[in-house]
Amino acid sequence: MQLQHGIHLGYCTNIHRGETWDETFAGLDQYTLRVRSRVCPSDEPYGIGLRLSADAAAELAADRGKLDAFRRWLDVNGCYVFTINGFPYGKFHNTRVKEQVYAPDWTSSKRLEYTNLLFDLLCEIAPAGMSGSVSTLPGSFKEFITDDAAQGAAICANLRACSDHLDRLREKTGRDLHLGLEPEPLGWFETTPETVSFFDRLTDGLDGDARSRVMRNLGVNYDTCHLAIEYEEPAEAIGRLRDAGIRVSKIHLSSALKLTPAVATRDRLRAFEDEVYLHQVVVRNGAEVAHRFRDLPDALDWAEKSGEAVGDEWRVHFHVPIHAQPETAFFADTRDHVSGVLDLLGADPGWCDHFEMETYTWEVLPAEMRSTDVVEQLVKEYAWCLDEFDRVGLK
Repeated sequence: MQLQHGIHLGYCTNIHRGETWDETFAGLDQYTLRVRSRVCPSDEPYGIGLRLSADAAAELAADRGKLDAFRRWLDVNGCYVFTINGFPYGKFHNTRVKEQVYAPDWTSSKRLEYTNLLFDLLCEIAPAGMSGSVSTLPGSFKEFITDDAAQGAAICANLRACSDHLDRLREKTGRDLHLGLEPEPLGWFETTPETVSFFDRLTDGLDGDARSRVMRNLGVNYDTCHLAIEYEEPAEAIGRLRDAGIRVSKIHLSSALKLTPAVATRDRLRAFEDEVYLHQVVVRNGAEVAHRFRDLPDALDWAEKSGEAVGDEWRVHFHVPIHAQPETAFFADTRDHVSGVLDLLGADPGWCDHFEMETYTWEVLPAEMRSTDVVEQLVKEYAWCLDEFDRVGLK
């Protein structure tokens, strides 16, 4: 939906199962329209944050009849697509995803071809003249990088090739198109200092005009869950990116678990273990990050062996519903990071206009946190987010 200052707000449809185009469209028709009817007046346009797997994107691109039918469906239902989540390339539900969500990474031509195709499709389905964004992984997963020089050079080359593709599309369509790389715990770059260093590396050796084009086309998909897990504060993190001239392409509105790791709390935390997604854990002692773990079981096993020396606070990469507090006797959340980012935007609008709620974990949430129907969860998340936009004068 469209808010003040040209802001577009949607939820990411990666919360629904869908690997083929037919499955993806079924989710839109079955769930997204129900959400739309609850949160957006029928005479106002409703923005969709679309997730397309590589298979679904290829299928849609190859079948003009399906693409035209989808465009008609958008028009008939008063919907529009302004952004696509291009982070998960393959299967994303009901199977082991874990570190494979980073594969293929940006060392691979497959990742480049997939991302370029997403932008091609976005130009076909987004309203004429509207800017469009795609979000993607932060280059790679740290564990995948065994030769930083060679793999880093390949990542930068492929991303610059994507930027060239966006230049061609911009010239052809007149659209402002931008790719947002998403810092994430244990991604190749995960903190804002690492992100700034990456963009310095990406543009190293480019002349002024070439650098300007890359920095216009490539930016950051700022996920409030991820940066909160890194113990970063919104004003400092956003300020660091903007001072470096890095575009904030899109903001993911999402919340993480945080906790004081007492024994009883760690016992309750085991309810958040699952075999589908990675749930990285960042441990802080005092003001310093002391440990990082690739997945929740690793952190819990370490704590069991470590006795009392398990840190002052843990933050866990588990996207919890933005509107709902986890069990308050044991857990807190990082919604204050969402509010802090919106405070900054309310005081100085215009530096980002694409917003996407991204709580993809509905199927693996502990039963007591899961709404009986995914539509109910999404409606409540919209209510919370819209209240926050209203609070800062952006609704």
